[in-house]
Amino acid sequence: MKEYKSNEELLEYLISKGVSVKNKKVALDKIERYTYYCIVNTYKEVFKEDNKYIDDVTFEEIYALYDFDKSLKNIFLKYILEIEQVVKALIANTVSEKYGIKDYLTYNCFNQKINQDVIDEMILKIDDEISKNYGKHAAITHYKDTYGFIPPFVLVKIMTIGQISRYYGILKQEDRQKVSKYFKISDKLLKQILLNITLVRNFCAHNNRLYTFHSKFFISFKSIDTSYNSANKTTNLYMIMKCMELLLDKKRKKQFINQINKEINKLDKKLNVIDIRIILKIMGFPCE
Repeated sequence: MKEYKSNEELLEYLISKGVSVKNKKVALDKIERYTYYCIVNTYKEVFKEDNKYIDDVTFEEIYALYDFDKSLKNIFLKYILEIEQVVKALIANTVSEKYGIKDYLTYNCFNQKINQDVIDEMILKIDDEISKNYGKHAAITHYKDTYGFIPPFVLVKIMTIGQISRYYGILKQEDRQKVSKYFKISDKLLKQILLNITLVRNFCAHNNRLYTFHSKFFISFKSIDTSYNSANKTTNLYMIMKCMELLLDKKRKKQFINQINKEINKLDKKLNVIDIRIILKIMGFPCE
């Protein structure tokens, strides 16, 4: 859009493009709550062919896809937070046991094959994070004032999943392997998964479209499913989902799968002009 249009004008514009609206009052309420851009502009492409809307497409179908994606984001974010908590605990325990709870942020506690500048930068960022949280985070303030240092099990509380991912990536291999052994996967695969779920977490938190997710950080997925082929060697949402299943306990894995399947089935019932398999293929599901 090159100029401001009211919600009513936007809805009329959408109708002029061949999209029908079953209930204008309900549609306007949804546009007012979530914006035309977030609903229509972000999710319309799958309902178009040759840059024109498919015959008989409705606003309600476009909104159903938007709502499906919003639910997906809530599900993925919930279980990424669970994985994050477990990984943080494993790293904190591994580092504390081997290097102690005080002097674990020194060069010799990291992979010596990595450029020292990378390690120094990580240590500086951790120090900055501690400084930012001093006086704000009770545990950080307490340990800093009382003991003069921050133990690993307190430090991980203020680290983002992105920081934890990078921190894990520069640990010594035997330390990474001790963590990854808990999940019965290689340290290389865990490192790849953490990089990718960091991106997915950010997609969810910043309300970006998730079902079309693709990442340049390729996962060695053949070690999980030898028959799976990923187009263009990119990581898609289906691959993320299967990888997350590896990092969840039995109970949460079942919940995770069931919740995603429930949303897929719900969307399937609301789609008329396109087949649910189109959405699943975009997500990376193996579809015939």
